[in-house]
Formats: sequence, C-alpha cells, structure tokens
Amino acid sequence: MIEDLIILCKRGDKKAQRQLYEKFSGKLFRLCYRYLRHQMEAEDVLVNGFVKIFQNINNLEFRSTEATEAWMKKIMVNECLMSLRKKRALSYIPEEAEAGKEAATVPVDDLEVEEIYAQILKLPHGYRTVFNLYVIEGYNHKEISLQLGISENTSKSQLHKARLMLQELLVKEGISYDK
Repeated sequence: MIEDLIILCKRGDKKAQRQLYEKFSGKLFRLCYRYLRHQMEAEDVLVNGFVKIFQNINNLEFRSTEATEAWMKKIMVNECLMSLRKKRALSYIPEEAEAGKEAATVPVDDLEVEEIYAQILKLPHGYRTVFNLYVIEGYNHKEISLQLGISENTSKSQLHKARLMLQELLVKEGISYDK
C-alpha cells in the first residue's frame, strides 16, 4: 500500500500525496510539536516538511514502511531544528555538572504516555531538543553535536540536566518514580 503511494507520489499524483499526508501527518505533527511546543509553529513546520518530502521523494528508494517513515521523520526533525535555529531558541545552559545530583530511573510502564509527554514539553528548548534527539529519535551524542553545532560534552550535559529536570517535574506532578 505505502509502496504504491510512493510510486504514485513520484509521478506527481496529487491524490496519492494527499493520502500519504493523511497517513503520516498526525504522527509527524506530534513529532514537530514535541520540539516546538506551539501548535501553529508545529503546523508550519509540518507543511514545510511535507513540501521537502514531496520535493525529494524521487530520491527515496522504498524498502519498507518503517524505513519510509524514518526518512520522513528525519526530514521533520531537521525542519524543527532549522525553525529553532531561526528563532535562536536553542539555548544551552553551561556544561558545568551539577554536583551530587543523579537522575532517578523512572519506570515508564507505570506512567501514562500523555503525562510524560506533557512534562517533556515543559523542558527548556535546549534540554528538550537534546532529550528528543537522544531518547526519542535515537541519535548519539556525536550526531547531536553535529546537528546542533555544540560539543559532545554539551550534548551529554544537556541530556543529564534534562533528565534531572524531567524527574523533578514528574515528582512535582505527583507521579511516582523509583530510585
């Protein structure tokens, strides 16, 4: 099904483009919103991302639905990062480690996804961006440093601080965790 849509999209079929958009726009919107936190901004980035997807779809070699989705997600992440850079919203707290603080392990099975998602959205842009790239998108610190123009140590520090802040936010909301 997806392979057929891709073939038709490569031929410029508007109906197939619409179907591809409808199939993936919800998931990709949530990805954009996770980075940007503002609905209108996330919608703008989503539209720009789909324009890039359709402009570059001829370069896509269909292997599987999962690989196609990963390709689209990568485009959307890049669009989100470009939007954040344009706004200069990516600010990073200095690398000095906070002495004596360790992030607790939060058992994800015990938490509602929406509760975690709501708390991630409260993280500052820099923390949230590194957290999303590392934890959710699966990038390593070297890849993140190249994407964001920061050192690997800054990426590691931002992730550590994001986890600490997320833990604090979860505790504040009364969401239990185990140390």
